[in-house]
Amino acid sequence: MELSLRRLRMLRELQRRGTVTAVAAALHYSPSGVSQQLAQLEREVGVPLVERHGRRVQLTELGLLLAEHATEILAAVERATTALERAQQGITARLSVGVWASVASGLLPAALAVLARDHPGIEVRTTELAPEETAEAVKDGSLDLSFVIDYSTYPRAWDPTLGRVVIAVERLHAAVPAGVVPGDTVSLGELSEQPWILAGQRSHFGRAVRLACRHRGFEPRIGHEVEEQATALAMVAGGQGVTLVSDLALALLPPGVDIVALEEPVMRTVSLAHRTTGTPRPSVVLFIDAVRTAAAEMGLAASTPVPLPDPS
Repeated sequence: MELSLRRLRMLRELQRRGTVTAVAAALHYSPSGVSQQLAQLEREVGVPLVERHGRRVQLTELGLLLAEHATEILAAVERATTALERAQQGITARLSVGVWASVASGLLPAALAVLARDHPGIEVRTTELAPEETAEAVKDGSLDLSFVIDYSTYPRAWDPTLGRVVIAVERLHAAVPAGVVPGDTVSLGELSEQPWILAGQRSHFGRAVRLACRHRGFEPRIGHEVEEQATALAMVAGGQGVTLVSDLALALLPPGVDIVALEEPVMRTVSLAHRTTGTPRPSVVLFIDAVRTAAAEMGLAASTPVPLPDPS
């Protein structure tokens, strides 16, 4: 019997999450794709693993048994991967990393250049996700690492099963149509009468900015709700309102936008999330180190970085 690790991961996630739809969202498949893979796994093992109850499915007793072993098998594969990396003279490895737009455009290219220079055997594949989804993708095993964020106005609850290394600390700035703010600084309160261009309340960024405004005594009047920072900045350039932008997102700045410092600092912390099962993979440690180096060269390094384990 030959078992697919991908299908075992799907079975394990079905045990954890309870629905095919939730598994599909977590592992970035369609629900029909997950159902097909689980059906193929049943054919491989020759016994029923899931059973339907109306519109829901649940694991059979044999499905639960295999899901328990799947957890052990996937953990063993990760340990074996780590052992192989540590036994190499020069590390050859592939990493999957979750990113979002401002990290992908502002920090990642410099970090990958450092990694290619110092450790050319490490190949990195990135997947762009919403910042709210990246840590979960590391936890469920679909990514090796992911960039995650915290805001000074809205710190996120952290999963204790994941490790986190702080990479960079950024300021948020006001992005306004050219000429709207005459001075070098502005308070959030002075922008209370402006229309705002902002992500929805479910996003970490949208929630953090709304809370920062509420701390200054007003509710931002949302003229346009958009999720992409590049889209928001383009609308600011078109005179449609104001928004906040981080240091890394300044790389997306179009003509016609003034960046003005906030009198009341709003900070954003960029970290890398990774699994903490046993000894860390050397490639993971070296990638984190390369990102730290790039952030330091950009003047965004955290003042007290968390020490990394020795990759050797």
